[in-house]
Amino acid sequence: MKVLVVGGGWAGVSSAISARKAGAEVHVFEKTDLLLGLGNIGGIMRNNGRFTASEELIELGSSELMEICDNNSKHKNIKFPGHEHASLYDVTSIEPDVKKLLLDMGINLHLITRVTDIDQTDKSIKGIHLSSGEYIEGDVIIETTGSTGPMGNCQRFGNGCAMCILRCPSYGPRISISERAGVKDFSGERNDDKLGAFSGSCEVAKDSLSEELKEVLEKEGVAVLKVPPEDVNYGKLEAKVCQQYALKEFAENIVLLDTGHAKLMTTYYPLEKLRKIPGLEKARYVDPLAGSIGNSIRYLSVAPRDNNMRVIGVDNLFCAGEKSGLFVGHTEAMCTGALAGHNAVRLALGIPLLTLPSSLCVGDLISYANERSKTREGRKTRYTFAGSDYFNRMKSLNLYSTNVEEIKNRVRKVNLDGVFNQKLI
Repeated sequence: MKVLVVGGGWAGVSSAISARKAGAEVHVFEKTDLLLGLGNIGGIMRNNGRFTASEELIELGSSELMEICDNNSKHKNIKFPGHEHASLYDVTSIEPDVKKLLLDMGINLHLITRVTDIDQTDKSIKGIHLSSGEYIEGDVIIETTGSTGPMGNCQRFGNGCAMCILRCPSYGPRISISERAGVKDFSGERNDDKLGAFSGSCEVAKDSLSEELKEVLEKEGVAVLKVPPEDVNYGKLEAKVCQQYALKEFAENIVLLDTGHAKLMTTYYPLEKLRKIPGLEKARYVDPLAGSIGNSIRYLSVAPRDNNMRVIGVDNLFCAGEKSGLFVGHTEAMCTGALAGHNAVRLALGIPLLTLPSSLCVGDLISYANERSKTREGRKTRYTFAGSDYFNRMKSLNLYSTNVEEIKNRVRKVNLDGVFNQKLI
């Protein structure tokens, strides 16, 4: 049985691990030379409800990626505005560890390999075409290509980017596998009738900070600096992907997190104004290089799917990560990816697909975001364990917990402990 995973971000690698553990031959196709995608500039784990989701995922039998994140986290149990008990993994060191894990598991990696088209019969995808001209057949396809298009889309729906971690000019644009298969994707919306949303942060070179500020950041993991009153801009908050950081504190302050680089928690910030703030007089953007005026635009291509992560309208296509909903974050990508990979093997075997129950926050997020995406108001919302609408729901349903034994018992109660470790073939 051959499972083809298109996209090597957090959702793609999680899908690949899950499918491989279930017994399939797995191939991952990633257009760039790095796995993890946006995970190479992310780094925030276990904050707020993500702690609960992480422990659920571990108990479900998908612990490998969480262990790598924990092992690469220099800062643990830190607090910053609106967020508790966060871990910050080092974005400069984590990708090789993930790559080694996949190779050690026998997963086939195809880097600098862009998918350009599919071969389809009726409602089933038979294989994928690569930019090299090669054709690869597969039994089940998992699309984890994200929701961001080429540079032109970033300029059309936002302020554009000079070059971000997606690196569209170098490696070519993504395509939508689901749309090639005849499915109509949908987009996230904003209150001003624009589509998509800005990526929520920028990366500043840590060496460009003052020695005093760098020392604070490396010791504490977080630094909060006041924005001059004349430069406070509340209007930008609504444009952010990461609505869990759309708090007034993030407009009134510069919030820096130590993720290897200095993670600046804003969509963009004029460099001239940034350098007015003590400690940032020589600040320089690492990603995107247009951090003074713009960032990448996401949520332009989301596939309709069921709660088993199967794309509606295609018999053998699954999706995960941002391709599967208006999700925000690495944890969310890992959760949807683990379920997609496991169910891909179940589908090929002809056995019932797994639906995670709403008594688990992982299952509830998947079903809640799916239902809400059918409404326009729901398409304006972003779904994350870490804040905003869904974290409030977690708390109201008593799904949020930091008690590890309580979380484990929740999974055991529905007889799903270790389900993603089951070898099905």
